[in-house]
Amino acid sequence: MTRMELLQEFDEVTHQLLHLLSPLEEEQLNQVPFTGSWTAGQVGDHLYKSYEILPILYGHVEECNRPADQKLPPLKIAFEDFSIKMNAPKEVLPKGGYLKKAELLTALRQRLDQQREALLTTDLTKLCLDFAIPENGHFTRLEWLGFNVIHTRRHLHQLKNIITIVNQHHTINQFKDEKI
Repeated sequence: MTRMELLQEFDEVTHQLLHLLSPLEEEQLNQVPFTGSWTAGQVGDHLYKSYEILPILYGHVEECNRPADQKLPPLKIAFEDFSIKMNAPKEVLPKGGYLKKAELLTALRQRLDQQREALLTTDLTKLCLDFAIPENGHFTRLEWLGFNVIHTRRHLHQLKNIITIVNQHHTINQFKDEKI
């Protein structure tokens, strides 16, 4: 995967994420669609927390003796299999309680802008040494940024489902409130 290919995918998923969250009213953002589900806002908060990779990208690095994108294909296969239930590490679990839409969107945009800057300006072939993912080891900068694209794409699928249900509830409630 080249820098330009990754940039195109990054811009695409970023646009989709913000496009899905932005039109939601704050009430919809915080509505639980069904028992055991995260809210749309919690998905956004989870992604925000998972995007905190700048210290890793700008931390200790070294030359990599393998293709810089080697670890992405198996991650893509796993994350695109929606029959697999994945549990988020506790560090990136969303916070409970009411989330403010403006704060969430501002925070997401800031982290995404920072990642985009790193994507454009750093040597993506360098191996990041400050953090290793269990069972996957150290990632290159390209793999970290590519992983965030893959991870976001999985949650876009989840968000679309949540928003469909929330919008159905919202429409039903609006209909109930209309005077006949």
